[in-house]
This record gives sequence, C-alpha cells and structure tokens, in this order.
Amino acid sequence: MKAIIDEILKATKSQEWRDKATSLLVEICKIDTTPASDVTIMRDAEAKVFDILERELAKVKLGKTRCERRKIDPAIAKHPAYSQLHFTKTEDCPEGLSPEEVYAERVNLLFFADGKKGRGNGVAVNSHIDVVKPYFPPRVEDGIVFGRGSCDDKGSVVSTIVALRILGDVLSRFGKSLSRDVIGMFVVEEETGGNGSLSLALDKSLSDLYSSLLVLECCGNDIHPANRGAVWYQARLEAHDRNANMLELASFVYEQLEQEGRSIKSESRHGLFPQRPVQTCHGIIGPYGEHPSRICGEVAFDIVLTGSRSGRVRELIDDAIAFALADYVALYGDKTEVMDGTSGKPKVARHFDLEEAPFGYICRVHGSTGHMGSIMENDGAITKMACFVRGLYRSKDKIAQASGGQVILRLHDVDESIKTLNLEGGQGFVPTHEIDEVMERIRGAASAGVAHYLSMQGLPLDAAAIEVGYDKLHNDAFDGDPDSPQMRRAIQAAKDVGIWKDHPIMGWTVSCDARLFAKIRPDMPVITSGAGQLQYAHGDAEQLKLDDLMSSVAFVAVYLLREAGLFEE
Repeated sequence: MKAIIDEILKATKSQEWRDKATSLLVEICKIDTTPASDVTIMRDAEAKVFDILERELAKVKLGKTRCERRKIDPAIAKHPAYSQLHFTKTEDCPEGLSPEEVYAERVNLLFFADGKKGRGNGVAVNSHIDVVKPYFPPRVEDGIVFGRGSCDDKGSVVSTIVALRILGDVLSRFGKSLSRDVIGMFVVEEETGGNGSLSLALDKSLSDLYSSLLVLECCGNDIHPANRGAVWYQARLEAHDRNANMLELASFVYEQLEQEGRSIKSESRHGLFPQRPVQTCHGIIGPYGEHPSRICGEVAFDIVLTGSRSGRVRELIDDAIAFALADYVALYGDKTEVMDGTSGKPKVARHFDLEEAPFGYICRVHGSTGHMGSIMENDGAITKMACFVRGLYRSKDKIAQASGGQVILRLHDVDESIKTLNLEGGQGFVPTHEIDEVMERIRGAASAGVAHYLSMQGLPLDAAAIEVGYDKLHNDAFDGDPDSPQMRRAIQAAKDVGIWKDHPIMGWTVSCDARLFAKIRPDMPVITSGAGQLQYAHGDAEQLKLDDLMSSVAFVAVYLLREAGLFEE
C-alpha cells in the first residue's frame, strides 16, 4: 500500500493536477447557487453544476462506476429536522411554496464506484454545492481562489472529485481495485438547513449501501468525530403601544439573547469540545443582513432630534456611543486592532461613522462578515449597534433635555410607523444541552428582553410581544467515538499525507449535514474534515488556498484507500 500512497502524493503535488483542481473550482464557482424564491433558477443552476461534475466523474477509473441524479423526496417535510422553505416567500406568495413545488425536478447527485466485494458496507463522502448570499464570482490570486463557495463548500466538491480521479488512476496503474463500494454525495440546500442531505439520510435504499461517512466542510484539514449543534431563530417583534420603540425593543432583546448565549457557553464543558464552540450570532434585522448564520457586516440607525443640535447634544451622543463601544469591546474584542490575514488591514477599519442628517444623525455601524462559527474572530454589526442603542436609550432623557425636543431611535431607511420587526440569527451548542432546552432558553431570553424594556418604559407587559420560531435549521449536537476504526484510519491517512496535527481530538463547529446523518444513523461513524478556514466562509473575502485544497485531495484519496481497502484475490 505504501507504493500506492506514494504515487497518490506525487500526483497531488504535481502542477498538472493542481491546475485541473483550480480550473474545476473556478468553473463551478462561476455558477451562482445561492437560494432563490424562483426555484427554477436554483434548479437550473444546480443542473449546470451537476453537468460539470458528471463530466469529471466520468473520468474516474475505479472499475464499474455510474452517476445518478436522485430526486429529493418532498416527504422529508414530515421529519422533525426538516427546514421550512422560507427562501421561497415573496410579496406575491407570502406563504411560500410547498415541498412538492420546490422539489419538483430537483435532485442530489450521487456517484457510485462498486468495490470487488459487492454492494453494501460502502464508504460515503458528502459535500454540498449550494452557497450563501451575496454571490461574487471567482478569481485566482497568488495561489488562492477567491469567490463565493470557494471555501464553503465547492472546494470540498472539487477535493472529492479530484481525489477519486487520482485514486482511480493510481490503482489502475497498479492493477488494483478497492474492496468496498465508494459513494459520492453532492447535495443541495445545506446552507438553508440541510434538506438535500436529509432526503439522502432518510433514503433506505441508499443507506443500506454504506456504513461510514466522511462529510467535507471547511475544517482547516483537521479531522473531527463530533459536531456542535445549532438552531436558527426567527423572531417577530411587534409593538402594540405607540410608546414602544421597535429598535429599542430589539436592542434589549439582543442583550438578553447574548447573555443567555454566554450562560449556555459557561455550562458547556465537554471532553470533545474544549474550545466551547457555543456562538450567538444575529444575522438579520429588518432589511439588514443576508443569512441567519452570516455575521452582519453593516447596519445603520437614525438618531432623530426634533429640538436643537447644540454642542452639548453632540457631546452627549458621542459619549453615550463611546461608553457603549467600550462595553462592547470588553466583551467581544476590538477588531480594529486585529489584522486580517489576507488584506493585512484591520478586520474593521473603524467601528462606526456618525453622519449629520436633516433630522439629526445617521450612525453607520461596521462589522466583519463571516460564518457564525467565526463570530469571535469577526465582528457582528447588529450586536454592536444594539449596544449603542442601549447606551443612547439610557441617556435619552438627558439628550432630550439638552436638545429641547424629542429623541427618536430608528433603523435607517425603515418606516418608524411600522410596528413589526423581524430578527434572525443562530445559537450554537454542544452535547451538554438538548436542542429543545436551547430553543426554550432562547425563546425565554427574547421575552425577558421585551419585558425588561417595557418595565423601563413604564408600559404594561402587553404593550409589545415577541414570537420566536425555529422553522429553519435546527440540528442537535452529536459526539462520535474519537477512537473508532474510521477515526483511526482517518488519522493514519492524515499522517500519510503530512497534515496531521498532534493535538487532542475535538468536535467540529459547523456542518448541518454531518449532524443530520449522525442523528438519523446513530450507529454509523460520521467524520468531518476538509480544506479551508471557517473564518472565510460566508464572508466578503471567502477564499481557499490551493495548497490546502491539494492537501485535502491527498487526504481524501488516501482515506478512501484505507477505509475501502484493497481487494485481495
């Protein structure tokens, strides 16, 4: 086997295969696979990607191989882990589309390579082709592919396919075959909650064919036998009294959500999760933000003054924001002093801009985007804004006194007469907590934030209300066996390739597909690995180093070799 592994490594280090991997990644990243309310757009984009993948998979030399576009079963809507199809809602169709409408003619792509010992007991590899908004096209600079999906998760798609091709080429030259089947899963809708993988995980005819699963995500090429859980909340905030201010209400809801998240984190001591990946992320408020688990990078609010704007008024506003910023930085760090590894510039150039406007001031709050799993490495503009608003609220009477008029806080470009506001975000948790408990605690924290604000305003408890739901992603955490045969083989493959990091084995931060398979198939080892840094996923500078991509290619090829085994006559 050593000679085969040596040839695999030689291939992955060659310029020829590096160029092929780069070309394939750029080609599929040129196709926008973000979610769309018009599902025909999604279906057509997915089909274009699958056409390319089938073209490449046809070149795999692993004996008898075939591809299949397997339909997504709308019956998944009956499963508790199903994610509601909120991305299909429009003004003309506020209820959204049905599962039957959304999944008509939509598929996942499967690849099968039959092992010599017959079907069953195969090795499966999973990656997803969908990406989050906003889309931006790929480019290659200095050995790095930039572009939406380069890191999360089209790089993993390329890793799988190039690994299969190299493995097949090397085995054919040695006249060898794999003992067990290999199954490739290229799925849709991971970013919207995992319905693509849910359909495959529930497919009995497919699940009978494999007994271990490698899920590829942007893990920095580490190897993980466990995954933290996550829920995405959707909160509808509604005021029933004209004296209940929507932005102020939201700011105190966020305060309670943050405090509850920190409490959950403090309770999260677990052997496989020493890093406590228990993040609280606020991705959307009203028209600001794109995705519940994408850190919001820009948000703006107005400070409306009906009185004068004397120097004293400006001083009070400046000081309220400055003290609120100091509180924020004490909790989350000052990202104006943290350098971005790519640009060499600060993560955040400045925390905010306060601009004069005819009505008073516009405060534009700046953050640093990325996946919610990297919230502490980045900077949440919504959380920061909420700190500013709370600071201004507590000084509002003093500002009004100096101004001689009212002080009104509102989201910029949002009609203040509208007494509803939608908030979306996510909460991570580890196996120390059950998903139902986390949901209830988030719901309770949101209600506590409303009650606290109403109490300070001297308003009755029915002057406002908040309704929290979890129709989008809601996956439980799982802790797999860190010493399973599959983990041992994965670690050996990483050592073969030279990417093994000699540190304690830990659970991973994000992969709803891994969580879905682990919960539906609790008897099956589910391992997560893959190239790319989480801090770039979902971000404005999403990127993947080609060196890391080729290391993942080598790992996947050697892992499949070790896990599927060589057939001996």
